[in-house]
Amino acid sequence: MAHPMTLAEKLVARAAGMAGVRPGEVITAKVDLAMMHDSGGPRRVAPMLERLQAKIWDPDKVVVISDHYVPAVDAESAGILDLTRKWVKAAGVSRFHDMQGICHVVLPERGHLKPGMFVVGGDSHSPTGGAFGTYMFGVGATEMCGVLVTGEIWLRVPQTILLQWRGKLGKGVVAKDMILAMCARLGMDGGQYQAIQYAGDTIGGLAMQERMTLSNMAAELGAQAGLIAPDTVTRDYLLSVGVPDAEIEIDAWQTDVGAAVAEQHDFDAAALSPMVAAPHSPANSAPVSDHSTVAVDQAYIGACTGAKINDLRMAAAVLKGRKVASGTRLLIAPASARTTAEAAADGTLATLTAAGAILLSSGCGACAGYGAGVLAENETCIASTARNFKGRMGAGSSKVYLGSPYTVAAAAVAGRIADPREFLA
Repeated sequence: MAHPMTLAEKLVARAAGMAGVRPGEVITAKVDLAMMHDSGGPRRVAPMLERLQAKIWDPDKVVVISDHYVPAVDAESAGILDLTRKWVKAAGVSRFHDMQGICHVVLPERGHLKPGMFVVGGDSHSPTGGAFGTYMFGVGATEMCGVLVTGEIWLRVPQTILLQWRGKLGKGVVAKDMILAMCARLGMDGGQYQAIQYAGDTIGGLAMQERMTLSNMAAELGAQAGLIAPDTVTRDYLLSVGVPDAEIEIDAWQTDVGAAVAEQHDFDAAALSPMVAAPHSPANSAPVSDHSTVAVDQAYIGACTGAKINDLRMAAAVLKGRKVASGTRLLIAPASARTTAEAAADGTLATLTAAGAILLSSGCGACAGYGAGVLAENETCIASTARNFKGRMGAGSSKVYLGSPYTVAAAAVAGRIADPREFLA
């Protein structure tokens, strides 16, 4: 019998075809799925594959999603998308989601992730998949090329850093506040490129899309993977997107009693208040009250981190019956086409637009400095995105603060950074 293992070790051992692994060992893992988008995908790997005269090991295990350059705003963007569409067809990749939303949201929406899988993604926020009990991490184009040819990748078995949350979150306090608090305490290298596992009764009480926010921003903690052990919440979500019950294994993907972790950090959910990260790092996080005098030119609800359906509903709860402040603009880019449809069907979009929000297309957009919504010199923005690095959302002199969708919406109404709890009945 193998020694007690963490969830991360179990997932890696399965991919390596081994009964057990230990942190520090170098293994070769078989990849269950490789995900790419239009920015780092075909336009980067196609020339490499051509030079190697190589074909994809299994086109049915590749998913391509266009999200960075959509919709095309100039000839260069159109050319990148055209290359992507032609490459997918020529390579025989059937799982191509074109202009359907941001890859990290579309991937689980379309039922591509399940507990126990080992997945690589061509984007730094690929740890989002860890919310489903999947070992998923980001790789660059050269590593992705190797995966596409061989179906394998080498990995140093990670240590596990356990982030334990206890207690119930207060009104207006959500997963985004939790991850900003963790960034403040641990810093952007707190994950040490190991596997983070989020655990505790607070995590068990989170909806699936809130869990995705935590796993997504494991990247901001410097982790390779951001894992949450699967449970009935996981199963219910996967069933809702069409994954057969027989393919959803929960019990096997739990950390064993007695498994060793490198570090454990404990957090009290009940003591947490809404958090805001000041420029130019998610680690510059502090309670919202520390920033209450900061006026904002733009409020942005978007990105894989902050524009899922639950995020839009948070914003609507603040904006209902109110108007965006004069001199402030509120831009909303839903994370996927399905998110937009759901928000339209339940009245969320009507609430947002009645308040004065400007609806943008689904895609990475201004979060990554693409297309509509980028910032001018010296402008100040508060965003529900994952990162506020200098110049990321536009001009180098612009300033970006990060907050939850509740907090971003509150700032849009107040014209300055404000505590969202003041706006929630």
